[in-house]
Amino acid sequence: MNAEIIAVGSELLLGQIANTNAQYISRELAAIGIDVYYHTVVGDNQVRLTNAIEQAQKRADIIIFTGGLGPTKDDLTKATVAAVVGRSIEIDTESLRRIEAYFARHNRAMTPNNKKQAEVIAGSTVFLNNHGMAPGMAFKEEQVTYLLLPGPPKELKPMFRTDARQFLFNQTNDSAQIFSRVLRYFGIGESQLETELEDLIDEQTNPTLAPLAGDQDVTLRLTVKHNNKEDAMKLLDDLEQKIQSRVGDYFYGYGETTIVEQVSAQLSQNSLTIAAAESLTGGLFSQKLTDVPGSSRLFTGSVVCYTNDVKQQVLHIPETMIDEVGVVSAECAQLLARNVANLTHASIGISFTGVAGPEKQEGKEVGTVYVGICTGDTAKDFTLHLSGNREQIRKRSVMYGCFYLLKELKKVEK
Repeated sequence: MNAEIIAVGSELLLGQIANTNAQYISRELAAIGIDVYYHTVVGDNQVRLTNAIEQAQKRADIIIFTGGLGPTKDDLTKATVAAVVGRSIEIDTESLRRIEAYFARHNRAMTPNNKKQAEVIAGSTVFLNNHGMAPGMAFKEEQVTYLLLPGPPKELKPMFRTDARQFLFNQTNDSAQIFSRVLRYFGIGESQLETELEDLIDEQTNPTLAPLAGDQDVTLRLTVKHNNKEDAMKLLDDLEQKIQSRVGDYFYGYGETTIVEQVSAQLSQNSLTIAAAESLTGGLFSQKLTDVPGSSRLFTGSVVCYTNDVKQQVLHIPETMIDEVGVVSAECAQLLARNVANLTHASIGISFTGVAGPEKQEGKEVGTVYVGICTGDTAKDFTLHLSGNREQIRKRSVMYGCFYLLKELKKVEK
């Protein structure tokens, strides 16, 4: 089966928002064996949308629409699709009840056009919207399956996971279910990861294996189709074991987690606290860690030691060290980590010192970064040579710091 995704909304064509829905749906469809051949973006225009639908009908088994289900006049998707396939529009009573309850709950008057959001195409399977108002819907007409989903990603993604994916899967007339597992990696690029797993990717049947590059990390999505959950989990376990035997050194977590969240969880699990001394990162590590709920139990504090005076006066870096090896050095990184832990009475200290650019510092090239980690009486340093602009170097420094920290925390756990 092949699919086409039609995103509806003039704001997409104007560049006001990115079409992340198509990216998400394509990834989800690939995991269940449905190929996406075309992405189409259409403005809020009935004639052009009609043309797009008629074109898609000639080349796709499945047409998935995103957006245009709202209450305003320019929300044309339902009415246009219904007109093309020759079906009527009707009110879904449960969706209307939910919309009315929302307005009553918030003591707001419900305007007549909000009732429009409860409209669905006659004969559709309705996907109730648990994160918004307009329901999604799906139906089959003359060998083509149509899905209409809301535009906001916070509504679309959970609806796709809970309803749309299973609806599509059921179209195969198969009693099996889909089980997925996402593995997350850092410190290895997508191309290298794919090279390490090339034979597994080439030979995949069931389970399937799909790599995907993120902003800073790489994920692997393992998907198996089976009518028995226990057997499905065994297949996923076996494939994961093969994968981890090759690239497990870069693995940091499962699912939708982030590496910072994993650091926070590991600190909590080990009953440890942490403090940070940040030079080139300017407090970015501290911000990322304190963005995680519950960090107040783990994070004792930080010192943004951007100048040498602060490094000397607050964190007691000797002038002799600065004169002999400089602040952009492994020795300074270790001592910063040790001293910030002592200063704040934390179990662990982490430090970041280096050159974010745009010019060399102490004869060190832009992108030279030292991360120091002190656990107990032991201090270590990790050297990085990063590329990119100032912002990219800072972000990657924090990510690498979290990755090295996670490894050290797991050693403490053992």
